[in-house]
Amino acid sequence: MPTPPEIVHNAAAHRFETRVDGHLSVAEYRLSGGIMHMTHTEVPAALQGRGIAAALVEGALAHARSQGLKINPLCSYVRSYMQRHPQTQDLLATS
Repeated sequence: MPTPPEIVHNAAAHRFETRVDGHLSVAEYRLSGGIMHMTHTEVPAALQGRGIAAALVEGALAHARSQGLKINPLCSYVRSYMQRHPQTQDLLATS
């Protein structure tokens, strides 16, 4: 089993990121009123299927939890990830 990628919180760019095999993958967000609006997750085609998007989302959700933030999953990948992982439901922002 490969080592999970190191996820870095690039607060200045409002994203979580990792570089694998020279390719940058990101999970972008906007912060507003204690809510982390997850807007976009992107993994280059060469890296897809390796769990990198999931690792990015896990990093973002762990950060949100540690900071007392809620998640608004605007990104379809983040939305489906949270649906597949019931333990993340408490992070969902209520509208």
